[in-house]
Amino acid sequence: MTKRVILISGTSRGIGKYFVEYFSKKGFVIIGCSRKPLEYKTNSEYHHFCLEVSDEKKVKEMFSFIRKKYGRLDILINNAGIGSMNHSMLIPIKTVQNILNTNVVGTFLLSREAVKLMKQNNFGKIINLVSVASSLKLEGEAAYAASKSAVLTLTEIMAREFAEYGIAVNAVGPTPVLGTDLTKGVPKEKLNRFLERQAIPKFSTPKDICNVVDFFINKKNDMITGQVLYLGGI
Repeated sequence: MTKRVILISGTSRGIGKYFVEYFSKKGFVIIGCSRKPLEYKTNSEYHHFCLEVSDEKKVKEMFSFIRKKYGRLDILINNAGIGSMNHSMLIPIKTVQNILNTNVVGTFLLSREAVKLMKQNNFGKIINLVSVASSLKLEGEAAYAASKSAVLTLTEIMAREFAEYGIAVNAVGPTPVLGTDLTKGVPKEKLNRFLERQAIPKFSTPKDICNVVDFFINKKNDMITGQVLYLGGI
C-alpha cells in the first residue's frame, strides 16, 4: 500500500471534519471516530466508527479493523475533545469526569493502541491537540485546561517511551477556533479578552492547525518528538 493510513478522532464536526476534508484531498486512507455518525460525505477511502474514545472495548474493535484491513497505521491525530466554560464552584462533577474521560483517557487509550500497530513497521506519528487555555490559565476553564495539561504531559512522556519504536509524539496548541463547540457558547467580549493575551491577537483557523500537523508528520522531521507548538505566540 502506498497511501498513508491515518486515524482521526472527533471527526463528526469542527476541526475533525476539516481534518477529514484536508487529508481526503491528499489521498490518505482515513479512519475516523466520534460519538455521532457523520452528516457529510467524504471523497476518499474513509471508514467511520461511532464510539466513545474512552470505551476500551469499542476502541480495540476499531483497531482490530485497522489491523485486519490495512495491517498498519501511520498517523494518529487525537483531536476529540470537550470542554465547559464554567467557574470551578459551579461545574458539575459529572461534567468534569466527562471532560477527563474524553480528553485524557481517550488520548491515552488511542495512543496506546496505535503504538501496538505502529511499532510493527517501526514508524508512526502521533499528534495530540492541547490548548492555550492551559498556558494562559484561563478563568472558567479549570477542568478543560487541567485535562489539556495532562495531555501535554502524556505527549512528553510517551515521546520518550515510544521513541525506540520509531514513533514520534508531538502536540499542537491552537488559540480559540470560531465555530467549534468549545467557542459557540462563549460571549464575544470574553473571546476578545483571550485574544488580547496572545502575541498575535487572532483566532486560529483549521488550516493553521493543519499546517502544524503537516510539519510534524513530514518524514523529514522524524527527529522532532515531545514538542508542543502553540499558535498565537503563547
